[in-house]
Amino acid sequence: MSRVALVTGGTRGIGAAISIALKAAGYRVAANYAGNDEKAKAFEAETGIHAFKWDVSNYQACAEGIAKVEAELGPVEILVNNAGITRDAMFHKMTPEQWNEVISTNLTGVFNMTHPVWSGMRDRNFGRVITISSINGQKGQMGQANYSAAKAGDLGITKALAQEGAAKGITVNAICPGYIGTEMVRAIPEKVLNERIIPQIPVGRLGEPEEIARIVVFLASDDAGFITGSTISANGGQFFV
Repeated sequence: MSRVALVTGGTRGIGAAISIALKAAGYRVAANYAGNDEKAKAFEAETGIHAFKWDVSNYQACAEGIAKVEAELGPVEILVNNAGITRDAMFHKMTPEQWNEVISTNLTGVFNMTHPVWSGMRDRNFGRVITISSINGQKGQMGQANYSAAKAGDLGITKALAQEGAAKGITVNAICPGYIGTEMVRAIPEKVLNERIIPQIPVGRLGEPEEIARIVVFLASDDAGFITGSTISANGGQFFV
C-alpha cells in the first residue's frame, strides 16, 4: 500500500504543486489548508486530493486534524511543512501581533504538525519530515524580521530533529526557495519584477512551484534515506550558503 503524505498549505501555490507531485508519484495525499474554502473545494475537484481544514498555529487543531487524516488514509509517513504567512513591516513599525502571527504559523506550526506524527514515525522506523523554509531565512530580508526569524528557526529545528530521528529511520530536511512564480509573486507589478527582482537572480527568471515539488518528491523517497539535516537552496543562484 502506498505511503501517506500530508502537506500543510497544500491547496495553493507551492503547496498545491507539492500535493499534486506527490500524488503523481504514487502517494496517498492529504492537503491541509487554513481558510480559503472556495480555493480548497476547487483544488479537490480538480485533483481528487482531499483537503482538510485547520490552523497549524493551534496545536490541538493539528492533533485533531492529523487524527482525521490518519483515520481516512492511514498513518502519516511523509509530512511537508509548507504552510506560511507574511505580515511584513519595518521593525520599528512592526506590532506584537504581526510578530506573533508569523512566528505562530511559520515556526510554531512546524512543531505543532511534527510533534503529533513523530512518535508514530519512530514506532514504524520510517518517516520523512520536509519543511519549506525560505531564502530569507538564510540571508534575512528588510521588512521581514518576523518572517526571517521564523524561517531561520525552521532550519534550526530541522537540524535538531535530524539528529533525533536518524537512528529511527526518520529523515528531516529543509528546502529554501527563492522567488517562485506563484500567484502571489506574479501579482507583484511587472515593472518591479523585471527591474528589481529578476535581475538579482543569476538564472534570469523566477522559479516554478513544480521545481520545488520535485525536490520534495525526491526527499520523500527511499532513495533519499542518507540525506538528513540538510538545507537545499532553490533560488536560481541568488544566494549561496
